[in-house]
Amino acid sequence: QVQLVESGGGLVQAGGSLRLSCAASGRTFGNYNMGWFRQAPGKEREFVAGISRSGGSTYYASSVKGRFTISRDNAKSTVNLQMNSLKPEDTAVYYCATVYTSDLQRPLGSWGQGTQVTVSS
Repeated sequence: QVQLVESGGGLVQAGGSLRLSCAASGRTFGNYNMGWFRQAPGKEREFVAGISRSGGSTYYASSVKGRFTISRDNAKSTVNLQMNSLKPEDTAVYYCATVYTSDLQRPLGSWGQGTQVTVSS
């Protein structure tokens, strides 16, 4: 298992930007495909973005494509989510997680504790 810790959440006005980071420890970070998920109050957790081990492949939910960018730095064992043009409907707790190679939308097993993102209208 790899341990994951998210940071960077906060309160932002609609149209603003935030950058989330997820720091990994415990195992070789470069061996894992990574993803970001979110859960809004009263809703199921949903996939946001995924990135392959090398960073060469990325995949986004349609609701965030063109606004969010996932990236990783294997030397620093971090995965980031740059969120631009934020909307109130992006309000949620955001989690990073390991994901399957065959399906970047599918969680593999390790999760962070989450970071709250609140977008005001």
